Amino acid sequence: MTRLRALVALVALIVAGGLVAVIPATAASAAACSASWQASAVYWGDAQVSHNGRNYRAKWWTQNEAPPGTTGVWEDLGACGGGTTPPTGGTCSYPNWTAGTWYAAGAIVRYTNGLYYIAEHDNPGYDPIVSTWYWEPYTCGGQPPTTPPPTNPGGFVVTEAQFNQMFPGRNSFYTYSGLVAALSAYPAFARTGSATVQRQEAAAFLANVYHETGGLVHIVEQNTANYPHYCDPGQSYGCPAGQAAYYGRGPIQLSWNFNYNAAGNALNLPLLTNPWLVQTDAAVAWKTGIWYWMTQNGPGTMTAHNAMVNGAGFGQTIRSINGSIECNNGNPAQVQSRVTRYQQFVGILGVSAGANLYC
Repeated sequence: MTRLRALVALVALIVAGGLVAVIPATAASAAACSASWQASAVYWGDAQVSHNGRNYRAKWWTQNEAPPGTTGVWEDLGACGGGTTPPTGGTCSYPNWTAGTWYAAGAIVRYTNGLYYIAEHDNPGYDPIVSTWYWEPYTCGGQPPTTPPPTNPGGFVVTEAQFNQMFPGRNSFYTYSGLVAALSAYPAFARTGSATVQRQEAAAFLANVYHETGGLVHIVEQNTANYPHYCDPGQSYGCPAGQAAYYGRGPIQLSWNFNYNAAGNALNLPLLTNPWLVQTDAAVAWKTGIWYWMTQNGPGTMTAHNAMVNGAGFGQTIRSINGSIECNNGNPAQVQSRVTRYQQFVGILGVSAGANLYC
């Protein structure tokens, strides 16, 4: 007698005898392996993977930690075998998604959560569940997929997965947690206007940050010969930290003694006497960047924040940050670099770039 026929006979016997039995729903599928764990993939809570012959379930967001891991994020579901079966995506047999692979619009892939997604726009392998502009869920075999919702601590419109996608080679100093902690300094940042405007502002800020720091790689200005030039002795408070202490630091490369003084006063931090805080404390570094964005016109006529929330466009944020050098055809290559990055970032966040991209 086959195993299946034996089970049918057993159920019939139980029903006939008036007994109530509860058979675990996972018993029949316990032997099947989920999709294999991938180091580059992002896994949300409840995502299931297989690794070294065992199934695991993610308890929360994780990336790059192989099961069983050391942080407790993976729950061991037991040994598996007998093939890989998608948990819910229907009967499709499209290839597995691979990070870094170019996908043309219309391409359909199977993601690490066992669900299927279709490329809405060409993209170089962006993660399907963090970019609604490039991917959308695809129904396979009549069964609608369900995508785990992204999480964004502090209410920030950019999730940690999206942040990591924007800055894959960033310096470990520039933490996402530091950025989220800095948001409290200016609650209106990326929280003003419609959901689209909020995402556009976040993308604009991060695109300029990318340009200023080489992709969040540089913490301090690289040309040390410039360091002594950022002390304006005409200020009443002078340069108490030293002639060469006010060089560029942080995501917007804060420089000059008067900017350190103003930012320190606004943030209640001793930046005039201890400018090194900007290169040793991630939250302080992010706060100085957001301070400039929210409060300073720079060489422009408005703050970068006002440019985005009032519809002036991304071009005016460039003018506020470095317009005296780059705008009005001063350095079109630098302007294009910022614009290109902004267009990429709004794509990751799933919104349009808006008008007036150039200055």
